[in-house]
Amino acid sequence: MCGRYATTANPATLAADLDAINEAGEEESPPDYNVAPTTEVLTVVDRHDARRIRRMRWGLVPSWTKELGKGPVLFNARADSVDTKPAFRNAFTYKRCLVPMDGWYEWQTEVDAAAAGKKPGKAKKIPYYMSPEDGSRLYMAGLWSVWHDPAVAESLPVLSCSIITVDSAAQLENVHDRMPLVMPRDRWTAWLDPEHPASTDLLEVSPDAIADITVRRVSTLVNSVKNNGPELLDPDAAGRDEAQVGEQISLL
Repeated sequence: MCGRYATTANPATLAADLDAINEAGEEESPPDYNVAPTTEVLTVVDRHDARRIRRMRWGLVPSWTKELGKGPVLFNARADSVDTKPAFRNAFTYKRCLVPMDGWYEWQTEVDAAAAGKKPGKAKKIPYYMSPEDGSRLYMAGLWSVWHDPAVAESLPVLSCSIITVDSAAQLENVHDRMPLVMPRDRWTAWLDPEHPASTDLLEVSPDAIADITVRRVSTLVNSVKNNGPELLDPDAAGRDEAQVGEQISLL
């Protein structure tokens, strides 16, 4: 699964790096260390003979949806069913994209050690962050869609996307059983091509694309979508925050 990620990319930089047209509506954007579903995220598409940077709602809205916000938020799409599941089938055929990110988060549940003779401690969600060791940017395989409100004549289009997930592989297997599909650069042209259906071979994990990805424990501050900032990547930040709260309480 991939339900939260971090990105420091901005539209102008992406456009320059990828020789793309910036259609995101702004040149700069602040880093987001806690990107959650329904956020407007940056994507890369090929359209009208050019690569383009676009903002899309993270959570694909099928074109036949009657009302925005109703039903599940489709922020992930399983690779083994994108070519058959109605919500993704059309997008997999002609609307494929890339979702740039610095890294993504997954959680494991741990139980606090309990004192002898007492009940088991409360389960805690411990976050881990997966990112390239060299700090390079990742590009995840995604699908996108265009939705128009059927209740509003000439409504503005809503662009939305979903990140494709696959079975975890190699060093990532110990964190979670699913992971986003990292799309290696040599597959980009075929993946983004809107004129031809994608081969399912493109959904295979590239060992080279994930070889440099490291796993590290980070701050539990990321557990809340209200928190944002580089301190989320610091495993000691939550401890310092709790200590400060304790000191403040002791002064009351």
